[in-house]
Amino acid sequence: MPRRTGAVHVATVRSTSRDRVYETTLLRRTYREDGKVKHETLGNISHLPPHVIEMIRGSLQGQIYVPVSESFEVVRNRPHGHVAAALGTLRKIGLEGLLASRPSRERDLAVAMVVSRILNPSSKLATCRSLEEETKTSTLGEVLGLGSLDEDDLYGAMDWLVARQGRIEGKLAKRHLEDGCLVLYDVSSTYYTGTECSLAKFGHNRDGKAGFPQIEFGLLCNREGCPVAVEVFEGNVADPKTLGSQIKKVRQRFGLKRVVMVGDRGMITEARIREELSPVEGLDWITALRGPAIRLLAEEGAIQLSLFDERDLAEISSPQYPGERLIACRNPLLAQERARKREELLKATEKDLDKIVAATGRQKGGLKGRAQIGLRVGAVINRHKVAKHFKVQITEEGFSYQRNTEKISAEAALDGIYVIRTSVPAENLSAQDTVGAYKGLSAVEQAFRSLKMIDLKVRPIYHRLESRVRAHVFLCMLAYYVEWHMRRALTPIIFDDEERDVAEALRESVVTPAKRSPKAQAKAQRKRTIDGEPVHSFQTLLDDLATINKNHVHFKSSTTAGRKALAFDQITTPTSLQQRALDLLGVSLSL
Repeated sequence: MPRRTGAVHVATVRSTSRDRVYETTLLRRTYREDGKVKHETLGNISHLPPHVIEMIRGSLQGQIYVPVSESFEVVRNRPHGHVAAALGTLRKIGLEGLLASRPSRERDLAVAMVVSRILNPSSKLATCRSLEEETKTSTLGEVLGLGSLDEDDLYGAMDWLVARQGRIEGKLAKRHLEDGCLVLYDVSSTYYTGTECSLAKFGHNRDGKAGFPQIEFGLLCNREGCPVAVEVFEGNVADPKTLGSQIKKVRQRFGLKRVVMVGDRGMITEARIREELSPVEGLDWITALRGPAIRLLAEEGAIQLSLFDERDLAEISSPQYPGERLIACRNPLLAQERARKREELLKATEKDLDKIVAATGRQKGGLKGRAQIGLRVGAVINRHKVAKHFKVQITEEGFSYQRNTEKISAEAALDGIYVIRTSVPAENLSAQDTVGAYKGLSAVEQAFRSLKMIDLKVRPIYHRLESRVRAHVFLCMLAYYVEWHMRRALTPIIFDDEERDVAEALRESVVTPAKRSPKAQAKAQRKRTIDGEPVHSFQTLLDDLATINKNHVHFKSSTTAGRKALAFDQITTPTSLQQRALDLLGVSLSL
C-alpha cells in the first residue's frame, strides 16, 4: 500500500550513555505505511533557543502567532514602585487608623497628600494634577480610588485634617511617649511667600531670605527623634515664648505626669525655668548654659582646666544654681574648630579695617573727620561678630586698631567647653546619659533639615488662611513620620547607619563627636552594600523604585469592546535591589 501523508510535529528524544542523559529535539513527520505508524525525521532543531522550539511546536498544533506590537499596545505607563513603598509603609505603621478609624474620602485625600509630600513635594494644585484621573503621574490616585477631584477637594481635606490634629497627636503620643520619658523640643522658621496671612511676621531670619515674613513652628519628638506633634506660631514669636504651650500639651493633652523636657540654651532659659518649668510638679528639664554664664563660672573658680586633665566631663556645683546639676564638658576637636573659626573672622575683620586705614592715609580725597571715620568703622567692625576683640582709636585725622589679646585669650581658654544644666537627679540619669540626652536634639535638627531642605520641602508657603498654613505644616510632619519609619527599615541599603548601637559602643566618650559604625563607613567608602548593590540616599532610592511601572495594556481591535475585553495591567519586574527595598519595608507591589 502506498504511504499516507502524516502530520508534522516536534519530538524530544532522550538517550543515556555513560550515566549521562542526552536530549535531542527533532522535527518529524508521522505517517502510515502498510498499516504501520512510522516516523520520518525532517531535521534536527536542538540548536534553536527553547522559546523558538516552543513556537514551532505551538504552530504545528494550530496556534497562530503574530508580533506583540501588532496585537497589543501599552496605552498608559504609571510609576508605581515608590507609591507601593510609601503608601505601603503608611498603612503598615497604622497611620490611616490614626487619622480616622473609619474610611472616608477626606481620609483618603489626606493620605494622598501625605504620600505625595514624600514622593514629589509640590503645591496643592500640582498635587491635584498628579492625582487626577486624566493627568495622574503615578498610581497613587488609582490605588486610593480618588477618581476625579480638584484643588478644592484637597483644601477641604486639609480643613478636615487640621480639625483632628489634637486627637491625632494624642494617639501618636500614646504610641511613642510614656511617663518619665525624654521629650525633645526645638523651633525653626520658614519664609512665607504668599500675599496675606495673619501668622506671617518679620522675625529672626534663619533661612537667609531677607525681605520675606516668616512663620515659626515647633516640633516635639521622642528620644529617638520620632515626631509626635507640631505647632505653628507667628513669625515674630521668640523661641522661649513657645515653650509654655508645649508644656501644657505634654502634661494636659497627652496626660504625662512625669516627663523630662530637653531644649537648647536658647529655648529653656532662666526665665522659662523660673516661671514655667520649676512650678510644675513632675516636670524636669535638660538644657545648656550660654557663653556669658560659663565665663562667670570660670571666674568664680567652678570651672578649671585641671578638671579635664584625665577626663572630658565633670559634675560641678555653684551657688548660682541651687538644687541643680551642672555637667562641664570639654571637646578638644570643638576647641580646635572654634579657634580656627575665630582666627578666620578676626582676619576677615582686619581686612575690612585695613581698607579704612588706607582711606584715612590718602593725601588727596582721604577719609577725614572723627564722625565720618566712625561711621565707616561702625559699619564693618562687627560684621563678623568679633568687635569685642579689637581696640580702636579714632581721631580727626586718622584711624588705627589692634587686637585685644586679653579678651581673645580669655575666650580661647574656654574653647570647647560647654555646660549642661539639668534638674534631673543623678539617681535617675547619670552625667553621661544627661549629656547624651542633650545631644539628642540633633535628631530634631535632622527632622528640620528633612522638612525644610532635603526631602519634604515645607517651604515655600502660599496659603492665606491660618488654618491652611497649620494644616500644611501638619501634613509635612506626618510625611516625616512615615519617612522616619521608612529610613529605619531601609538602613541596610541607604547611607544611614544601620548599627547605631555598635557605633555608640565604639565611641570613646559621649562628649566626643558621634562616629559611624564600621559597616556604615564601609558603605560610604565603597558606595556598595555587602551584597554589592549600589548604596542610595533616601531620595535616589525612591527615584529607583519609581521605575517600577504599572503598564496598562490593550488588545488591538477595531472596536472599543474588543479592546476592553483583553485589557490588563502589567507591573514591571523589580530588580534585586528594588525587591530588597520592598522586603525591608515589608510591603508588596499589589496594594
